[in-house]
Amino acid sequence: MGSDKRRVKGALLDLDGTVWDDEIAPYDGAAETVARLREAGLPVRFVTNTTRLSRKALAEMLSERGLAAEADDVFTATLAGVIRLREWGVTRIAVLLPDAALSEFADFDVVEDDPEALIVGDLGAGWTFEVLNRAFRWLRAGAEFLALHRNPYWKTEGELVLDAGAFVAALEYATDSEATLVGKPSPVLFQAAARSLELEPGDLAMVGDSLRTDIPGAQAAGCLGVLVRTGKFDEVELANSDVEPDTVIDSIAKLPQALDL
Repeated sequence: MGSDKRRVKGALLDLDGTVWDDEIAPYDGAAETVARLREAGLPVRFVTNTTRLSRKALAEMLSERGLAAEADDVFTATLAGVIRLREWGVTRIAVLLPDAALSEFADFDVVEDDPEALIVGDLGAGWTFEVLNRAFRWLRAGAEFLALHRNPYWKTEGELVLDAGAFVAALEYATDSEATLVGKPSPVLFQAAARSLELEPGDLAMVGDSLRTDIPGAQAAGCLGVLVRTGKFDEVELANSDVEPDTVIDSIAKLPQALDL
């Protein structure tokens, strides 16, 4: 990455498709790369749009797979959402997330009636017409609309499935509104992750597998964008995309070399 190597002081690492494959097994060299970064004095944040689980649960999964992590090492779109809600000064919220992810909202009053804000994330199989219609009515009644991310789909068990972005778009269309986005590719997530490290975005390399979310959002925030050829990576998409990563590497195992560590 040329002279940019010298200004990298920390790393933001996407999880699914970059560090591990479908939350199951880390890619070869992932644990060694994280250890090498830390040995070189580069702090790491695992930055993810995954909102089905709490940061504590994700940290435990990482540690179980040989990548030592605490909850504070994980920066999720949910955490970025909590930060935005505090900025708005709202207290009564409705949250469309699995129960396992609700612990992040412990400081808020989670309600079923008259919320000040609606938070939409990875509800998965919990999406039904009744749930969508209830969300539609909350928004029509004036609730702020916060989208933790708007990924159109994701890959699990070898299959592509609809993700939260499809339902965010449906609600935007039905209510003639636009959700406030805090997850990737919004620069908000990368900027907030940088603040958590007490660094500027320009000091960080963001490593991810998605040309739609990881690279453009990181570059818009001022980070270096490092694309890996794992996960959702598509050579044809790269060749035809207007997005130009700062560098492309075969896998996370090649990151130390790319950063001249």
